[in-house]
Amino acid sequence: MAYRSSAERVVRMIYQQQQFSSLEDKPQFPGASAEFIDKLEFIQPNVISGIPIYRVMDRQGQIINPSEDPHLPQEKVLKFYKSMTLLNTMDRILYESQRQGRISFYMTNYGEEGTHVGSAAALDNTDLVFGQYREAGVLMYRDYPLELFMAQCYGNVSDLGKGRQMPVHYGCKERHFVTISSPLATQIPQAVGAAYAAKRANANRVIICYFGEGAASEGDAHAGFNFAATLECPIIFFCRNNGYAISTPTSEQYRGDGIAARGPGYGLISIRVDGNDVFAVYNATKEARRRAVAENQPFLIEAMTYRCLPVPTSLPPPHGSLSFHRTCLVAPYRIPFLTVIPLPTLLPWIGHHSTSDDSSAYRSVDEVNYWDKQDHPISRLRRYLEGSGWEELSDHRPVFPQVMEAFEQAERKLKPNPNLLFSDVYQEMPAQLRKQQESLARHLQTYGEHYPLDHFEK
Repeated sequence: MAYRSSAERVVRMIYQQQQFSSLEDKPQFPGASAEFIDKLEFIQPNVISGIPIYRVMDRQGQIINPSEDPHLPQEKVLKFYKSMTLLNTMDRILYESQRQGRISFYMTNYGEEGTHVGSAAALDNTDLVFGQYREAGVLMYRDYPLELFMAQCYGNVSDLGKGRQMPVHYGCKERHFVTISSPLATQIPQAVGAAYAAKRANANRVIICYFGEGAASEGDAHAGFNFAATLECPIIFFCRNNGYAISTPTSEQYRGDGIAARGPGYGLISIRVDGNDVFAVYNATKEARRRAVAENQPFLIEAMTYRCLPVPTSLPPPHGSLSFHRTCLVAPYRIPFLTVIPLPTLLPWIGHHSTSDDSSAYRSVDEVNYWDKQDHPISRLRRYLEGSGWEELSDHRPVFPQVMEAFEQAERKLKPNPNLLFSDVYQEMPAQLRKQQESLARHLQTYGEHYPLDHFEK
């Protein structure tokens, strides 16, 4: 191995000497590829035109360029629509569950459904997914059961994580979806490592890593981009740019041309797409996947989108009312029912960053309504279905009872046994951890009447 490495160095030195001897007065600096100029000139960021936004459909659901039409079969397009409306309905139920004190936290995906479904549909089911926290639709498209989504948010005995993670931190080994972690951007270098391992193993698979434009400002993003390029890893960096890093608008996040413009500087093959156009997202991700596997190259997709309202105004709401779930949630386990008084504005329905955020502090209702009425991904796909004569097959109302059934099951189930706090940490439990377990047992034995222990498995 040492001999081979030494021989490679010798060959490289000979090649470089020949290269230098044949060149005239051209730059030979190893850090960049460029030409000399004899006039002082700085590159202004606003001189270079912005990266264009690729789209397939216009806002009315009409195909713009027939050559870019993916010509997907009816069954696949209807699955797109069903997945997007199912995710939207689940979001509404779980958002209200948190507002009524039934779960501790939730993050909706309103307005970004097209980025999830379009990208997920273009992947192979064995491709490994590293999500951030707003990619539930990717897992849903891979037929992850509603019952497990609910179980994770409720932290009950059916939760694959045994109730140890906060809500929306999904994960599923069988569906190749790495468990979500709370810190922003930590998944980016991890995904690059997984992609490098896949390359070394000739696994013929791609790694896709999702994040928001806010997370792209984290140091881990820059390290991940650079490693992916220099190691030539088969990875797709998928950035959801919804215009706000929680409450910070993009105008205060960066001065350059968004996230896609950073790609070439790192050596990433990059594209910017209309994230509200599910077909554009599908085409871009499919081609990026094909080339990433064939060429062992990293790709960066920036999907432009927006956190919209829960239900596009162009769609008929299930059962004729947006407030259906305000009155049908039945509280088990002696949890008091929280009366919800309808508010006179649309603010409760805006796609907040999370249930801990009130986006009315930094976004106007008019701004949100504009995106809801003009460019919601579900509305656009719905119009495409209508134009294709598939409207009758796209009835989204049956998904509501399906979600409600999963919700009711999740509420009825017990929480995991408290002793599971101490399992799966070490193969053999150390004395210190055993001492903590015994301390908890004594505490619950003495003060158990102050805790809802009948809600937990024995």
